[in-house]
Amino acid sequence: MKMYWAKRISARASWATRSLSSKLYKHFGMPFQSMPVSDSPPRLPVRVLKDIMIPMRDGVRLCSDIYLPKQCGKYPAILTRLPYGKREWGGSEPVKGKFWARKGYAYIAQDVRGKYKSEGRWEPFVNEADDGYDTIDWISKQPWCNGKIGLSGASYPGYACLAATVSAHPNIVCVAPGWTAMDIYGVWMYKGGALCLQTMGSWLIGEEHRKEQNDLLLDYWHLPLTSLGKAAGLKDAHFRQCIEHPQRDAYWARINLNDSYDKIAIPMLHMGGWYDIFLKGTLDDWAGMCDHGSGAAKGNQWLVIGPDDHGSTQSSTGRIGRLEIGKCRVDQTVEMMIGFLDYWLKGIDNGFEKSDRVKIFVVGDNVWRNETQWPIERMIPIDYYIHSGGKANSLTGDGTLSTEPPVSEPPDTYLYDPADPVRQSLDETLWYLARSMKDRSQTEGRSDVLVYTSGELPSDMEITGPISVRLFASSTSEETDFMAKLVDVFPDGYAHMIQEGALRANPMQSDTAGYQRLSGRKFELNIDLTATSYVIKVGHRIRLEITSSDFNRYARSLNVSDSPGRDVSCIKATQTVYHDSERPSRIVLPLIPR
Repeated sequence: MKMYWAKRISARASWATRSLSSKLYKHFGMPFQSMPVSDSPPRLPVRVLKDIMIPMRDGVRLCSDIYLPKQCGKYPAILTRLPYGKREWGGSEPVKGKFWARKGYAYIAQDVRGKYKSEGRWEPFVNEADDGYDTIDWISKQPWCNGKIGLSGASYPGYACLAATVSAHPNIVCVAPGWTAMDIYGVWMYKGGALCLQTMGSWLIGEEHRKEQNDLLLDYWHLPLTSLGKAAGLKDAHFRQCIEHPQRDAYWARINLNDSYDKIAIPMLHMGGWYDIFLKGTLDDWAGMCDHGSGAAKGNQWLVIGPDDHGSTQSSTGRIGRLEIGKCRVDQTVEMMIGFLDYWLKGIDNGFEKSDRVKIFVVGDNVWRNETQWPIERMIPIDYYIHSGGKANSLTGDGTLSTEPPVSEPPDTYLYDPADPVRQSLDETLWYLARSMKDRSQTEGRSDVLVYTSGELPSDMEITGPISVRLFASSTSEETDFMAKLVDVFPDGYAHMIQEGALRANPMQSDTAGYQRLSGRKFELNIDLTATSYVIKVGHRIRLEITSSDFNRYARSLNVSDSPGRDVSCIKATQTVYHDSERPSRIVLPLIPR
């Protein structure tokens, strides 16, 4: 009992510290790092209309703050809608609102339905299309609006602006979503069929109330997952709904937007980061809009990917793990957004429409680079095959990685025990991946991690583009997970993660397109590691990790498939990875000639 109360007291203290730190960063750090210090034209004085209640079609009223140039007139408007409190102490909306108003925009920050001062009941994702449409309709009729409205937002506010975009209000001129995804099931909740436990568990439960709950009280070891929140004394109805729908079904169809690209006919600026948990969504939505967007969306899609994680922590530290990237802030992303909005909403002839459609940050070289498309046309996919004498377990094993295809080699095996999973090697959380990343060598010392390492590189190697692992494997379990990580090994042995991927091998899992059963319990897996732009330096080595857990980043596969989310027992599984002439397991790297 003493241990129970000690843990709760510690969690509450940690939550208070994290909350204060986050608010200080948002209020005094992030807004000023992300907003340019100089404005053109000169700054205008600002007036603020606080707590304006905007009616929706069903009578519910949503609370909004409106930032306007002090001089009366009609201005283009920028709308952002968020569940985190439009004016909570430490929030950045007042800073952003005043910034945009000084540039001659009307900026509207709104609490979404059921959160903070807005009326109604909070249901994540469900009401954002209709409420976005109704809010835009109200804004377009105000005497201070000239009828041109742009939408912007990052993370959930990014989804909210995308949902409103799909609603197709005629006054929407352009949209700038960032660090978000239109595919809720496959990007937000279940990556490769594996539940994103730490991020989505903490977010869904933390945001269950009108105001934030203390998600640090959660014990991610708790089983069954359906009572994760209840065991911590927290409300968790939305998380339980997520757990009860482990496959892509009608529950997700009502909130997924990635089948609606053809309904969007406006220009968009897609913003993201190489270390953001929603990177896949940013890239998928860019490609979906390029391929299927209609009207003005055709040819008017821009993409900018920086060295960001979800909290843009590299902006304040100048580091990604141990990797120095210098004083690289998010200025390039914000400058691009300003140029985008000025061109489409104000009609300023700033040449934005002639700019390259893609801007990426190349980690390692630590430079921004313009490209005309994504993936890059000059990219060359190269297969790096795994090899061993059957003992690739851990750093001390005999696993190697090379461009030579295997011929006749024994497979590697390891025992996956859900009661002793591989744990993520982070100080903090996945929201702050760039700041939290640590040396993976300790994790690679486990016998249930297969490690394959190349020789030292004779020259710098740029990897820019999509990454995937083609894995031939088998398991003694009917349902299990396989995880893959691409790692940069420094000359002193420091292991820096470049990118990761997960796949649940489950014959009932409808979303795992990368799963193909061969015979019995043998299968071929295509594990998606999303993408990167990263230069592995001369003298460094390339490494591939293969294992079956990454806890608590992902919920553990318990190696049973009776009732996912409700199971309380687990079994061990023997996993086998093949690498021979008929089953050439490999990682496919996108090399850029230098």
